[in-house]
Amino acid sequence: MGFGMMDGSGFMSGWGWGGMAFGGIMMILWFALIIALIVFLFRWLSGSSRRDSSQDAVDILKQRYARGEIDASELEERTRQLRADK
Repeated sequence: MGFGMMDGSGFMSGWGWGGMAFGGIMMILWFALIIALIVFLFRWLSGSSRRDSSQDAVDILKQRYARGEIDASELEERTRQLRADK
């Protein structure tokens, strides 16, 4: 008939526009998957962690206390302030 892969009704293999829409959705899902993998790999390779920043600050305060730079009351006060800011 000269229509290539179209059947007599003008739609490709009987799927019609639904087949084309499904293909578009699959393409979007593949792109989303590829982007998600790239983001995951970037974060994993960069070594970025999800540690709480206030916990890091408490660790620094404990180190300063161990070196004698601050006293126990200052350590307790600053630790309480950091935990209250959460």
